Amino acid sequence: MARNIQQLFNLEGRTALVTGGSRGLGLQFAQALAEAGARVVISSRKAAELEQAAAGLRSAGHDVHAAAADCADPADLQRLCDDAHRHLGHLDILVNNAGATWGAPAESHPLEAWDKVMNLNVRGYFLLSQAVARASMIPRQGGSIINLASIAGLGGNPVSMQTLAYNTSKGAAINFTRALAAEWGRYNIRVNAICPGFFPSKMTHGLLEATGGPDAMAARAPLRRLGDDEDLKGLCLLFASDAGKHITGQWLAVDGGMSVVTGG
Repeated sequence: MARNIQQLFNLEGRTALVTGGSRGLGLQFAQALAEAGARVVISSRKAAELEQAAAGLRSAGHDVHAAAADCADPADLQRLCDDAHRHLGHLDILVNNAGATWGAPAESHPLEAWDKVMNLNVRGYFLLSQAVARASMIPRQGGSIINLASIAGLGGNPVSMQTLAYNTSKGAAINFTRALAAEWGRYNIRVNAICPGFFPSKMTHGLLEATGGPDAMAARAPLRRLGDDEDLKGLCLLFASDAGKHITGQWLAVDGGMSVVTGG
């Protein structure tokens, strides 16, 4: 019997790991998955900030566990995978969200900054996806991996950003998504990417100020607004749930139309 729409989006009985889940977009992803019924592990480097976020989610009645880890460190990533499996038993959903950026002109961009961004934004996605797939998704023949990309990975440099490593890493995240989806489809593992536009956050604060402030950036988008604390929930839930069970290897921009006018 065909399921109704509420049943397709329902995540009761599912488990999820969200990296960078203590604030900003990662916390929004964790909220969406928990609100749909999933048991969730959230991770970030800062244990105090992470536990505060987990406590807030628990106070709303959600089953949430906090696991501090540095997603640029291969040993920490394996420990995170192991911790999530000890707590949840298995993982159905992985949201690769932890990321970093660095602002500098390309001609003087430090090598150590390039490596920092690439190690977290690209290598970290690969290593954690590999670990989770080996431990859960391949043996169980199913799962959903959601990678956070960006409209900065679509068209090079949407608003004169001096963030070469970040933009490059997000382009890599999109092709990583497509290549992994093609390879792991035989295991019924779906891999998709979300490409946010500009959302007010700690990471984007400097860029928004350098480009005239939030209002000036919002004025560039067809919808004349920046993203808010709800705008990524729907797409995250679509990719994570059975409502999106025939979607893999795809990316979608959530940007108020910014990529339409910037050529992404």
